[in-house]
Amino acid sequence: MKFDVLVVGAGLAGAALAAALRGSRLKVGIVETRPPARPAGWDPRIYAISAANVDFLSSIGIWQHLDPQRLAPVYDMEIHGDAGGRLDFSAYDCGLRELAWILESSQMQLELWETVKRQHNVSLLCPAAPSALAIEEDAAYLTLEDGRRLESRLIVAADGRDSWVRQAAGIGARNTPYDEKGVVANFRCEKPHRNTAFQWFRQDGVLAYLPLPGDHMSMVWSAPDALADELVGLPPEVLAARVGEAGAFRLGTLETVTPAAAFPLRLMRVETVVKPRLALIGDAAHAIHPLSGHGINLGYQDARVLAEQLASLDAWRDPGELSILRAYARARAEETALLQYTTHGLNRLFKPADPLLSGLRNLGLNLTNRLPVVRNALVRYAIAGRF
Repeated sequence: MKFDVLVVGAGLAGAALAAALRGSRLKVGIVETRPPARPAGWDPRIYAISAANVDFLSSIGIWQHLDPQRLAPVYDMEIHGDAGGRLDFSAYDCGLRELAWILESSQMQLELWETVKRQHNVSLLCPAAPSALAIEEDAAYLTLEDGRRLESRLIVAADGRDSWVRQAAGIGARNTPYDEKGVVANFRCEKPHRNTAFQWFRQDGVLAYLPLPGDHMSMVWSAPDALADELVGLPPEVLAARVGEAGAFRLGTLETVTPAAAFPLRLMRVETVVKPRLALIGDAAHAIHPLSGHGINLGYQDARVLAEQLASLDAWRDPGELSILRAYARARAEETALLQYTTHGLNRLFKPADPLLSGLRNLGLNLTNRLPVVRNALVRYAIAGRF
């Protein structure tokens, strides 16, 4: 089978790239091990989607088909330091409708899957898994475990942080473990959240409450490994009490509605995001600390930029040409590096328990809160991906 673009991994970024190529002349293939499934009840994996990516998802026909009853806008955000520091963001003060949208990973995944299934220029190969990769001058070849051999002018690795394609292509990755896990769970709240997101920089990690529809909220606690393992093992009622106490009972008494789950956190930088006939997107290209909530937003912007590069090519141009792929890499380098270093720096800044450093970092939060120009610039970046 021959393709112009072969995407390995139909996660959020990979499927979004395929959907964004709908109007192009390119023949697209997707290799995926299993189709997505909707969990019972609320999905514990929740994302905050920026306005720029709401626009992107709308442009590829996804956003308008999501269930509005399972979406929650964020109108305000409170960030609390570990010694009295505070920083507030308001959509109203910035002349915006909302700061972000909170929704389940599975809802986006299922809609993307159904979209690419119906797409005339996409072939879904599922279940399928790669077993060998060969990149030659005029084409790249991917052999599947079932023996099928696929040929493509460009292969896109969208197969996650431990990307098989990235490793098979010999692209190195530098991992900096945080010795932390991201613990996620959903809760029913006694008090209304009023579409406000909360974040606390604590001595035992970074705790976030994200609003869900109605009286629900999603918790993300980036906690040291030992604490994370302890939280995952707590009975539901004990977990709810622990999380409520950690958030100073800002939303009153909590009730656990989905069991806690945890995933290890690390910073990952790759040697390069492109090679001849190969491009990396999403978590295959970068991994950052979740305290900024930008992980999947970076992945969606990777998909948007690469799709724009490929769809605008003249018919005679080769999508696997290195000069084209380098243009994609340059376009994505600044935002990725900025967020990697910023989130890494914040994680390191708030980790030490030194009283002097604690005073300085909380002073910084309070000072920023008193400077509307700086605060609004941060909001503009979060909304549009630029200052």
